[in-house]
Amino acid sequence: MSAIKSPLVFPLPRFLSEEVEVDPVEMIALLTQLPNVETPAKEGSAEASQAAGELAIPETLAILPLRGVVVYPLTAVPLTVGQPRSIRLVDDAVVGQRVIGLVASKNPELETPGPDDLWRVGTAAVVHRLFRAPDGTIRLLVQGLARFRLEEFVAQEPYLKARVSLIPETAEDNLEVEALVRSVRDQFQRVAELVPSMPGELVAAMLNIEDPRQLVYTIATYQRMELAEAQELLELDSVTAKLKRLLGLLSKELEVLELGKKIQSEAQSNMEKVQREYFLREQLKAIQRELGERDEQAVEVEEFRKKIESAQMPEEALKEANRELDRLSKLPPAAAEYGVIRTYLDWLTSLPWSKTTNDNLDVAHARRVLDEDHYGLKDVKDRILEFLAVRKRRQELKVEASAQSDSSAVDHIRREREGVILCFVGPPGVGKTSLGQSIARAMGRKFIRLALGGVRDEAEIRGFRRTYIGAMPGRIIQSLRRVESKNPIFMLDEVDKLGSDFRGDPASALLEVLDPEQNREFRDHYLDVPFDLSQVLFITTANTLETIPSPLRDRMEIITLSGYTEREKVEIAKHYLIPRQIRENGLRPGEIAFNDKAIQTIIRNYTREAGVRNLERRIGAICRKVVTRVATNEATKVRIAQADVASYLGKPEYFYTEEVAERTSRPGVATALSYTPVGGDILFVEATLMPGNKGFQLTGQLGEVMQESARTALSYVRANAAALGLPTDFFDKHDLHLHVPAGATPKDGPSAGVTMATAITSLVSNRPVRKDVGMTGEVTLSGQVLPIGGVKEKVLAAHRAGLKVVILPRRNEKDLEDVPEDVRREIKFVFADTVEDVLKAALEPAPAPRKRTTGALRRRVRRAKLKVR
Repeated sequence: MSAIKSPLVFPLPRFLSEEVEVDPVEMIALLTQLPNVETPAKEGSAEASQAAGELAIPETLAILPLRGVVVYPLTAVPLTVGQPRSIRLVDDAVVGQRVIGLVASKNPELETPGPDDLWRVGTAAVVHRLFRAPDGTIRLLVQGLARFRLEEFVAQEPYLKARVSLIPETAEDNLEVEALVRSVRDQFQRVAELVPSMPGELVAAMLNIEDPRQLVYTIATYQRMELAEAQELLELDSVTAKLKRLLGLLSKELEVLELGKKIQSEAQSNMEKVQREYFLREQLKAIQRELGERDEQAVEVEEFRKKIESAQMPEEALKEANRELDRLSKLPPAAAEYGVIRTYLDWLTSLPWSKTTNDNLDVAHARRVLDEDHYGLKDVKDRILEFLAVRKRRQELKVEASAQSDSSAVDHIRREREGVILCFVGPPGVGKTSLGQSIARAMGRKFIRLALGGVRDEAEIRGFRRTYIGAMPGRIIQSLRRVESKNPIFMLDEVDKLGSDFRGDPASALLEVLDPEQNREFRDHYLDVPFDLSQVLFITTANTLETIPSPLRDRMEIITLSGYTEREKVEIAKHYLIPRQIRENGLRPGEIAFNDKAIQTIIRNYTREAGVRNLERRIGAICRKVVTRVATNEATKVRIAQADVASYLGKPEYFYTEEVAERTSRPGVATALSYTPVGGDILFVEATLMPGNKGFQLTGQLGEVMQESARTALSYVRANAAALGLPTDFFDKHDLHLHVPAGATPKDGPSAGVTMATAITSLVSNRPVRKDVGMTGEVTLSGQVLPIGGVKEKVLAAHRAGLKVVILPRRNEKDLEDVPEDVRREIKFVFADTVEDVLKAALEPAPAPRKRTTGALRRRVRRAKLKVR
């Protein structure tokens, strides 16, 4: 048995027992003021004398598990007990020696921890006072005596009991301990200054403690730390180690408190600044009222009121604007909603509700402007002039009806649609966007362009609702505000490249915008009031119609812009591209000149496109090199001839007719005409054979339709081998491989069927395909050639490649009306009904059988005579 002297005075910290958290102030009141406090030992008894002097700690202790708290020796702690087994333990302890073991649980969440859930080191404590609360719990005041180690649990029912061994502590007395004690006191005093809830008397009492061990345990009782850190401090044997560990914990807590004070100070400073500004603003308002002046908010409200009156909004928009203005006038400028309403009113008042430009409907003027800006495009220009003529006629009828006071006729004309939605479809570089600018110049309207390529969010068209932070109108309304006109030429560029995802489908949002019957009351999500788009002339552009949804395509009038012919490109280069590049590169008109042969060489050998963008880039590259020569005084005037092009642009990238002649020089290769979104092009279909047994292989990234066309062509050739003059057993001994370069480009469609049949027949018959022939058409198993689409683009591609003969299905003969006349004159067209017609026009004649000479006959007779002898 060992005895430990009990200290006289200990403060009461705020802590938990294993069940319920209790405020220490409430606990102290219960222990000191209430009359029904039970005292374990009566005054004057032997037990009281022992409690006042020394207490013996038995070898076997009842163990009271603690949740979230560590009780140290030489400290007094209030606890609350609520578990039935813990209440039983306390009742037995009051009757006995009143000494119990307090051990912290490793997991504070466990309500009834077992032996394995407890730390191995705890504190023996004496129960000084207890109070039975009305809710059935018991509140204790315990005093820690000494540390012990759990050796063995001897009972678990009705509560935990264990055999323990006391752990002595090493109390050093040297200069290091004294220095550590001073440092701990200083750090704790600084911590206490940053914790307003800690009483000053408590801090003073703790700083007056002389015993280093008691100082460590008392400060640790009030110090905020993790349960594992508190248990570690209890298990350290050396007072020096305890002081060092506590000093580290105090330093960490001090850093956290100082940082929190800094943050709180900054927040308080910001609040004081806002309050000060509000106070000064209110004072300024009072001064302005005394002087008869108006404050800034009133001035702003009055400005908005004038803007609303001058905007000439429709009734619904006017009502909404006045309602929001009334809300704005009643809100303080510091309110969060103030900025939202102000931005909304700014958008409403800045839209062109009634601002329009006067149309110039002079058809002759429009024709002159279109011819100045664009070469060719006769069909497109005629349609635009028709639109202007109809619009001019409608206005004349409206004036006549007004002069005759026929109100019903005027209303009827006003309710009719303003016009159609035009959609320019064609390959890149043919002038779709610039054509819209020319229309705006011809009509005297403002022009605005909106690029739709890659737009995936429906809100880009309809806007964002005002409930979102940073909301704004859609790009339609934004563009109208920027152009400041209610009737501009509005170009929606690349409408075929709209996307869609989880945020919505922009193409569906455009249905209302591009419908003349609905866009009279277009309602943007942000504005939430109708805006009239019926006077806007919408023009859309696209490279292909396949990706445009059919409901949207149905709302537009399609105008196709095909690629340019070589002659048209030469004229465009002479009249538009070369003058523009001369200006952009800082050349004078007389310093550079191109002859027609040079331009033709650039078109044939350095570009292969439907439009003229690459042609302009090549001309610009030559102009830059000429600028360099002029700047270095190497030349003053440069004339670009055909022979000079290679010195400026390097080796040719395309070889015009040479490439076709080289590729088709051997049997099994035929030239096909194809259609792509960027214009027409030529393809080569190659066939080869190898020993085998009826094998057929297809390569070149062919789509399903194109693969079926290849199999159809092969089946036709095999079924009609005898009629085509081919060996009937040829396919039983050979495998075929059909390839369509380039292998990295996906291809699909049925129009290469006749080309595949021609390539197979050429290979089997060993007859090359004519080098100047291109063909297109769908083939059937019976050998018929069916019509296809994109005839104009394919013929232009054949013309660019230098082909002289084009084989087309007979039912496509009517489509040649769209082909420029100069192209039709330079190409011979063969119209085919069957595959035999195609082969007759495409394949070279079969080689004639070689005739034997007289000398060869004599040698043959001589050999026969020798055999007889």
